[in-house]
Amino acid sequence: MKSHLRTPLHGLHMALGAKMVPFAGYEMPVQYPLGVMKEHLHTRTKAGLFDVSHMGQVVVQGTDYEAAARGLEALIPVDILGLGENRQRYGFFTNADGGIDDDLMLANRGDHVFVVVNAACKAADIAYTKAALEPDVTVTEITDRALLALQGPAAEAVLSALNPRAAAMAFMDVATFKVNGVEAWVSRSGYTGEDGYEISVPAHAAEAFAQNLLDHPDVEPIGLGARDSLRLEAGLCLYGHDIDQTTTPAEAGLSWAIQKMRRSGGDRAGGFPGAERILAEIPDEALRKRVGLLPSGRAPMREGVPLFADEAATDPIGTVTSGGFGPTVGVPVAMGYVPATHAAPGTVIHGELRGKRQPLTVTKLPFTPANFKR
Repeated sequence: MKSHLRTPLHGLHMALGAKMVPFAGYEMPVQYPLGVMKEHLHTRTKAGLFDVSHMGQVVVQGTDYEAAARGLEALIPVDILGLGENRQRYGFFTNADGGIDDDLMLANRGDHVFVVVNAACKAADIAYTKAALEPDVTVTEITDRALLALQGPAAEAVLSALNPRAAAMAFMDVATFKVNGVEAWVSRSGYTGEDGYEISVPAHAAEAFAQNLLDHPDVEPIGLGARDSLRLEAGLCLYGHDIDQTTTPAEAGLSWAIQKMRRSGGDRAGGFPGAERILAEIPDEALRKRVGLLPSGRAPMREGVPLFADEAATDPIGTVTSGGFGPTVGVPVAMGYVPATHAAPGTVIHGELRGKRQPLTVTKLPFTPANFKR
């Protein structure tokens, strides 16, 4: 894997016995000796530490916050201008056809917007944003910081032992404070459905900070395998799988992320790529929808499994986009796209697994309730 980039925590992963795999251009830990199942369950019951340093950390800065926010609102269909200081929200870049070019998190940091984008889309996102906004608004990738996620019900106790300010944060708050003697950029959010934090620290200090967290008896290192099963149970999309340039926000069940003022009739309606189609679909007009799926047997139905209206149908009506075993719920779980006519919870459809049709039941997402700190 010599051709892949390494995060500042690479040495620690090796010391911890991680199995490394190529992911989004990086060499990343897929699991540790504990194993995917136990890593998953440990995150749900105590706290898991994830290396997410492969993701893009970007500062977008204008003459003031308003300039940066207005610039980004021309690319992203969410209310960035009205976002409170030291608060963050979920968003996405859209394209002219109404599809999603990437999903992201963005925060109001007073004089700039801090954006975190997916690793696989990082270079394209930054180039696109620079071309659209510079020179009036500058777009700077932060390359000298690591990003860690501490997730699970024990996360607050673990992080607030290093700085009590962590405990005072609410879900989707952002803050800057010292941990281990270095400046950390902290958000209370994550990608597991559990309470937790994402913590940006200087790259040179990342290993010592990670080790300090791992020294806590409730914290275990968690790899990409459990990260995937955790987010699947939480009903969260993985870019390039459950959402991509061909899926619209309404199809993906993400219209909730588009606030009223960016919708038809709102103060700052539209003005972003694909607005006509995206806004037309919001009143429940999308022809296909992302749904939760519960396979009937014990065999997981993974990404790519074709979906059929019934056992005898010749043409597929959709596809599984993510699937696997859900350790918390104890059964296989999946997500995929089906026509709106087949999207009602309780609808039984069929997936083709190794040449045989097996029933799946359409179900509401998430599979396991979220435990965010409200």
